[in-house]
Amino acid sequence: MLPTLEDLNAFGEGRLPGLMGIRFTHAERGLLRSELTVRPELLAPNGFLHAASVIALADTTCGYGTRMLLPQGAENFTTIELKSNHLSTARDGVITCEARAVHAGRTTQVWDAEVRGPQGRVMALFRCTQAVLYPK
Repeated sequence: MLPTLEDLNAFGEGRLPGLMGIRFTHAERGLLRSELTVRPELLAPNGFLHAASVIALADTTCGYGTRMLLPQGAENFTTIELKSNHLSTARDGVITCEARAVHAGRTTQVWDAEVRGPQGRVMALFRCTQAVLYPK
């Protein structure tokens, strides 16, 4: 059974996703959507959204998706590679992320995500590879 949006949003409370204000807006097998309100604490000293804030949104969204697709017997996962291309930035408003599973195998998962700015334009492309972890 898939977690509810309330479950996903509660999961990050008191941890980086909750502290940043990441909110999940859609969840299904292999597809998640989230959003983040840009605020001064998430900006770089130059006044633009810090790239790490964008990466945290994309990586969190992909990571929650990975958790939802863990194979039977797996207990967890960890990121083994990530890549991001930043095409634009934001100073305010709400940015959104859509993450899709590209590969959900027994030992690895690959996820792609697009982060969009307040006007809906793609501001970052993201890909991560996750290692599926099993009990020893």
